[in-house]
Amino acid sequence: MASRLFSSYSSIFHDPTPTPLSSSSRNLKLPNFPSRPHFRTCVSSQLTPDPNSPDPVTKSSSLSKNKIWVNPKKLKAKQLLKKSSTSRFNPNPLVNVTKSLDSCQSDQEVSLILNNAFGDNVLGRDAVFILNKMVNSNTAPIVLKHFLDKINPSKGEEVILYNVTLKVFRKSGDFRGAEKLFDEMLLRGVKPDNITFSTMINCARMCSAPDKAVEWFEKMPRYGCEPDDVTCSAMVYMYARVNNADMALKLYERAKAEKWRLDTVTFSTLIRMYGMSGNYDGCLSVYEDLKVLGVKPNVAMYNTLLNAMFRAKRPQQAKIIYEEMTGNGFLPDLITYAALLRVYVAAQFKEEAFRVYKEMKEKGMEMSTVLYNILLAMCGDVGCTDEAIEIFEDMKSSGTCKPDDWTFSSLITIYSCSGKVSEAEAALNEMVKSGFEPNLFVLTSLVQCYGKAKQTDNVVKTFKQVLDKGIIPDDRFWCCLLNVMTQTPNKEFGKLIDCIEKANSKLGSVVRYLVEEKEDDGVFRKEVSELLNSIDAEVKKPFCNCLIDLCVNLNVPDRARDLLDLGLKLEIYTDIQSKSQAQWSLNLKKLSLGAALTALHAWISDLSKAFQAGEDLPPLLGINTGQGKHRYSDKGLASVLKSHLKELNAPFHEGADKSGWFLMTKVAAKSWLESRGSTESIAAMRSVDLGVPTMALHH
Repeated sequence: MASRLFSSYSSIFHDPTPTPLSSSSRNLKLPNFPSRPHFRTCVSSQLTPDPNSPDPVTKSSSLSKNKIWVNPKKLKAKQLLKKSSTSRFNPNPLVNVTKSLDSCQSDQEVSLILNNAFGDNVLGRDAVFILNKMVNSNTAPIVLKHFLDKINPSKGEEVILYNVTLKVFRKSGDFRGAEKLFDEMLLRGVKPDNITFSTMINCARMCSAPDKAVEWFEKMPRYGCEPDDVTCSAMVYMYARVNNADMALKLYERAKAEKWRLDTVTFSTLIRMYGMSGNYDGCLSVYEDLKVLGVKPNVAMYNTLLNAMFRAKRPQQAKIIYEEMTGNGFLPDLITYAALLRVYVAAQFKEEAFRVYKEMKEKGMEMSTVLYNILLAMCGDVGCTDEAIEIFEDMKSSGTCKPDDWTFSSLITIYSCSGKVSEAEAALNEMVKSGFEPNLFVLTSLVQCYGKAKQTDNVVKTFKQVLDKGIIPDDRFWCCLLNVMTQTPNKEFGKLIDCIEKANSKLGSVVRYLVEEKEDDGVFRKEVSELLNSIDAEVKKPFCNCLIDLCVNLNVPDRARDLLDLGLKLEIYTDIQSKSQAQWSLNLKKLSLGAALTALHAWISDLSKAFQAGEDLPPLLGINTGQGKHRYSDKGLASVLKSHLKELNAPFHEGADKSGWFLMTKVAAKSWLESRGSTESIAAMRSVDLGVPTMALHH
């Protein structure tokens, strides 16, 4: 009896949503997964009354009536459905029984309701219907036990009842309860089937336990079960979630080859998996697969891809993806805009970043303090003072975001780099009133600001403030102080040297050598070498740049050359000079002005020696300065170098199709080097007013 009634239950299982994977499965041997069978089922919700039953509910639920399939597209479909015993106009009385069972608090209540509804005359189909509709995982096992006792099903029919009950645990997100019921199922001698495992896997997915889903997937061969394509598709997601890339990709490639159904969530998770491993080309490959397979993307997937492009530092690719997203009719949300802002800010694409910010404001989206802060930090990096002030005022008037210490730090840095003393001091006062104490970063910015304004006494006052607060100056602070010295009148050097010697005797000794032009028997190079080896790697180059700039301003070119040589030996400077058969080049792009001029004269000296030694020059000689100017100065390396080359009568010309390059032919080089003679040396380098910060201060 029960066999016929249980035969059509399968369609209520198998969620098509995919799932992830675990490292333990790397050695799992994949079986030859069969294709998922297609079920055509029809479970009647209107049951034929049992004439022998004394209960009114039971009288309305027993054997199925004959069913007639109705095409819903027919004109008379609605009229026929209204007359149908399965329509919503004739609700199944078992639904009320199910609702009563879900609200039960005890075993006695469950027994009372079921006995009143069915007595001893329970059909398997009724049991499946009730358990399938239930949502209370505390009550469902009690209901299951009652039905097992009353129906006395076969083993094949028992697994159906257990599977339907496991579905209740899945719906309620009770994975531990599901595992407990599975153990009970085994103790009863019931063998699990594919639907048992797919339900457990999906329950783990619903409970955000991808590692458990993987564990249950890998149990299947032990019980003689072979997962179908729906379960395997789900496992692509699950394996990706637990970052078992080997299994995720193995199943993914099989899914594509055998045309399994994969949903958008799976593609999004694969993109995230690739992104976490740093394989950003893999992210884009999955995105292309999605388009080829005709899977419809969603906003969440686009957001995942945009965040991957942020980590990959690929702003142009992010721009293309965003255009495809909007072109496909998807409206960006806050996460989309936040990802775009991060991408553009990191790449210093200021126009694009400001455009995104403007669009967010127009749509009334709430900015977070973090997003405001990264915009302000970018303004500092690219020198957009006016835009920074506008963003800061917008932030204060937003009503949802308040400036924090990072906000004020960025604002003070922006003012400081521009030399706006009164504005920087006003921002500092507002910061203190808001309850934030200035940290070393803020005080370093103030030192830079006062130095740029040539307010040496305020530099000294700020330095003392650092010491009074018990703050230990870091390498960036010392680098900033050295940079201030390059802009300080010689008569006030003593004030700054006194400050340096109080807290950093090694640096103070090196500066004394430069300022006082002490005799050197190798001690200077030894002390500078020890100093440069003691500081952070990322500060070494700007630190060495500052020292060379100071030498140029003090007109001690020999010391500048010593520092350049040390920088080359310690590999602080790399790839400054390069040679090929076609061209000899000097790369000055990442040097300060003083260091660039020093490197230029060293290169000219090397050219003269090579020419005098009879070495054949290449067809072309070139100097690469890069493009543009310093963001907080009217001076740029190219303009300074152009002027200096003119003073040296060097026949370099600006490259017509190579912006930022100065080029000289072999013939012109020979003529010029002959005219210079052997008396020219690095001492010909003149003192130059640099006036450009050597390092940009940023978070």
